This record gives sequence, structure tokens and C-alpha cells, in this order.
Amino acid sequence: MTADVLSLLNTGAALADDALERLLPAPTIEPHSIHRAMRHSTFAGGKRLRPILCMEAARCVARELPPAAPNLGAAIEMVHTYSLIHDDLPALDNDDLRRGKQTCHKVFGEAIAILAGDALLTLAFKTLAEAPLDTAMRRVNVIEEVATAAGTVNGMVGGQVADIEAEGKEVTPQILEFIHRSKTAALIRGAVTAGGIAGGAGDAHIDRLRRFGEQIGWAFQIVDDILDVEESSAALGKTAGKDEAQKKATYPALYGIEKSRAMADDLSKKALRELDCYGERAGRVRALSQFLLARRS
Repeated sequence: MTADVLSLLNTGAALADDALERLLPAPTIEPHSIHRAMRHSTFAGGKRLRPILCMEAARCVARELPPAAPNLGAAIEMVHTYSLIHDDLPALDNDDLRRGKQTCHKVFGEAIAILAGDALLTLAFKTLAEAPLDTAMRRVNVIEEVATAAGTVNGMVGGQVADIEAEGKEVTPQILEFIHRSKTAALIRGAVTAGGIAGGAGDAHIDRLRRFGEQIGWAFQIVDDILDVEESSAALGKTAGKDEAQKKATYPALYGIEKSRAMADDLSKKALRELDCYGERAGRVRALSQFLLARRS
């Protein structure tokens, strides 16, 4: 990782964490248990890639960071964290480790973990509704983008359902693509488009950013599949080898490691071409995209 990308990640994560610290209820506020659980999972670590992509898409369009962008990024991180809390539950992936720490239900119990996820999702949409954007219509458009990305039709929840239903079965390339584009790429798409809207992008540019976000998010999940095979639990911050153990539908399982890596590289190239019209203004987003493919955790 170059020093420039490391600085970008650190600065972006700090902005996201500052916003999350402001927005999440303090652990001293009643009911203490739910607020501690929300914070346990939100501040358990993580690279903050989705909020950083949101902020950098906004900066790319507006040429500077819009005031609303950190809060939008924080809201998207809340949606992401809620999905991780629920994904780790015994009824789904039944995992003990997330971001190098015990999962929420292991620390607080299943009931509080479920409610912590619910609370983060609710707070995310409150945050989006209150975002200091220049028009009410932009707030509505951001809410629509994020809600669609998190939902059942070509969204995260739909992808999770398809992922569960595909366990232990032979899947077609079409089903595998649907799972990855919905389960992971959709929220990355929502993060990028929300940032573009905050930056003042028009419809044509939003469509371009939407395509970029979906393709880079799809590549991100393929790389995640590869890392689950190649890396250790310590490196990943979560249990390695779970995909194979649970007979998940993954790109390495269907295509092998090398072809999967080539497919991720091809998707990344297609995604980056969507940024050509921005020239040097897209340099930070390009650097993030390249990091997503090169990461080892």
C-alpha cells in the first residue's frame, strides 16, 4: 500500500469515526445495553471503505468535500454494521469473530444483538433524512438510493437470501452473479451514488457513478471470496474458510482462484473507465479502487 493510499484511508476513516461518534447515542444513555452493543460493533474496527467511497465520490463531483458527506458516509456504515451483526447470528452464519473481536451476540446475547442491528438501521435513515443537503429532493434521492441498495430487489437483503438458499447447492454463473451484485456490490453502489448526489451530480453522472459502484463492489466481493480461501482468520479479522465449510456459492468454488482473480481485475478496469470523464479529480477514487483489489484482509 502506498503512503498516499494509507493517508487517504486513515483520514477518511477518522472523518467517518468522528461522525459516528457524534451520531450514535452515548453508552451512558438508557437503555445502556443497546447503546453499548451498537457501539461495540460499530467501533470494532474495519477500514470504513463504504463511507470513504461515499465521501470521495462527493469530493470528485464537487471538487471539495461537501459538509453533508461525512454524515452520509456514517449512515452507510451503520447500515453495513447492522448487516454484519445480523449476518453473524446463529440463524445465519453463526460466527464468533468479526473485525478481530467477538461478535455482538457473543458479548450481548442474541436478543440485544438483533435489536442493535435494528437500531443502527433505524438511526441510519434518521441520519440520511437530516443530512444538510442543499435541497429536500437531494435528501429524498439519497434515501431512495440507500434504501434500494439495502433492500430485497437487487439489494443487500435479497442477496443475503439468495446466498442462504444457495448453500450446499450447485449454482449457475447467473445465480452467483446475482448473489454478489446484491449482497455486497449494492451497498457499495449506494455509497458511491449517495456521495455523487451530495456533490451535486446530475442524472447522467449519477448513472455513471452507479455503474462504477456496482462493478467495483462486485470485484470487491470476488476478492473477498479469494481471501477467505487464501488468508488466515488473524489476517481477515473474521473466521477464515467459512465459505467452504458452509458450502457457500463463491467465485473460487465455481471458477478457481486464478480465473476469479482475472474476473475481478476485468470488473475493476470496466469500473475505472466510468471515471475517465473526471480526469485527475477521480484520482482518490481510483486509488481506493485499486486498494480494494490489492488488499490482503
